[in-house]
Amino acid sequence: MIMNAQKRVAAIHDISCFGRCSLTAALPIISAAGVETSVIPTAVLSTHTGGFDDFTYRDLTEDISKVVDHWISLNLKFSAVYTGFLGSIEQIDIICGTFDRLGSEDTMIIVDPVMADNGILYKTFPQNFPEGMKRLCGKADVIIPNITEATLLLNTEYRDGPYTEEYIEDMLLGLGKTGANKIVLTGVFFNEKEFGAATYDTETENISYSFFSRIPGHYHGTGDVFGSALVASMVNNVSFEKAAAVAAGFTAESIKRTYAAGTDTRFGVNFEEGLKDLPGLIAEARS
Repeated sequence: MIMNAQKRVAAIHDISCFGRCSLTAALPIISAAGVETSVIPTAVLSTHTGGFDDFTYRDLTEDISKVVDHWISLNLKFSAVYTGFLGSIEQIDIICGTFDRLGSEDTMIIVDPVMADNGILYKTFPQNFPEGMKRLCGKADVIIPNITEATLLLNTEYRDGPYTEEYIEDMLLGLGKTGANKIVLTGVFFNEKEFGAATYDTETENISYSFFSRIPGHYHGTGDVFGSALVASMVNNVSFEKAAAVAAGFTAESIKRTYAAGTDTRFGVNFEEGLKDLPGLIAEARS
């Protein structure tokens, strides 16, 4: 019996050595779904930048193209390329080129335009960074911005929630003009009881929502947990809307475990104890 070839994803994110985000989330989560996960680190930090001071930061811009060169010499093929935090504005052009070099017509390009949260651009980025990120999103099949990142991509004013459906759907339609076919907007809530994500498929024009019960606190790294679970699901042939629901549910359970344990929210969420359940969630969504 001939086995189907294992799927392979290239994850291009930073390594935050502590804090459960970026590659330290993407690598285990996508791998747990049975997908070979190759990585290109964009930077190395002692911790992530949310809530910590005096973190170390090493920019790896000069290494990215060298890694890609070597991969091309090995004739490596990828089911998806998934990007997150980029270490410098110079990396945007490099990653745009990397999509062309590593991708094929069968390669899904997923961009999480990691650059801001809570209405504020991350302090490691210059003010023109969102303009560059727009170009990167224009080359993607799927983008996964949060509300703040969406306002920067659309050049609109950020405002706090709760939001209205009209506001969210206007934002989704605007993001649909960036060039990506599928949009996932995270951090969506219409009341104080539920929190989640909205999806928009520009081809079907379908808009859907995935909500879970809101838990007190602001939890760092949840965007990376969500994005990684979304990628793991879509690469395993789960439909777009169902993949977002799997990612929302997986993230919600990770937050619940963290809240129950009383863990410092800066340290990221406990997704590790849910990894054993992820293949089953994906299989159920695919059936």
